[in-house]
Amino acid sequence: MIVAAGAAAVAAVLALQAQPEPIGDRGSWHLIFDDEFNGSRLDTSHWSTGWFGSGVTWPVNPNAPECFDPRRVSVGGGSLNVSVAVKPETCEGKTRPYAAGIVTTNGKFSYRYGYAEIRAKIAVSAAGVVYDWPAFWTDGQNWPADGEDDIVEGLGGRLCWHFHSAAGVPGTCKQTPVKPGWHTFGADWEPGSVTYYYNGRRVGRITRGITAAPMYLILGIGADAQYGGPTRAATFRVAYVRVWQHS
Repeated sequence: MIVAAGAAAVAAVLALQAQPEPIGDRGSWHLIFDDEFNGSRLDTSHWSTGWFGSGVTWPVNPNAPECFDPRRVSVGGGSLNVSVAVKPETCEGKTRPYAAGIVTTNGKFSYRYGYAEIRAKIAVSAAGVVYDWPAFWTDGQNWPADGEDDIVEGLGGRLCWHFHSAAGVPGTCKQTPVKPGWHTFGADWEPGSVTYYYNGRRVGRITRGITAAPMYLILGIGADAQYGGPTRAATFRVAYVRVWQHS
């Protein structure tokens, strides 16, 4: 019995040691959400496709040139894949020239304070310009009063972070070209502040207008050249999504 109890204790310690930690913000964390996209289908206990609806839905921005189509969302090769296609789609009574993918945890997972992180591969040009409008962000139920945290999004071909609230939209963009390949993007949301980390390095901190209501996760891509970068039939690949809270 003593040996069995000892073995169980060792197993528990090893399990804790094996849990991943936020890159760039080590500390006393425990994992509360983790999708590694190791299978061949989207885990619908975590995610829904579409924007406030099922099937083909309208875009986040009503004037955007894409509809969100579940066929632009897949899981395979160790990643979630959301893509843009040159394909006319009709949503909310309007035909738009592009189809795009989005997934959210709305109604399935939300959190209040913590560290959210993804490992992702974003399509970029040879000059390091981000194609389309890929984004990893969180949103509350009552916008903007409940907040919106844009952890990383491609705006004007650059990678940017902002926090939306009734107080405004503080934030900025990374000025250097984006290297091809895989990167990590994370944000530590604490009372009164959000600190942003790209590839384990702190890139910014926002302390104005930080909200406290729970927010859900969103991963998507759009084709809106007004806000995003040059439009291409590109894919936003995500190897994992993890959320931690302090132990």
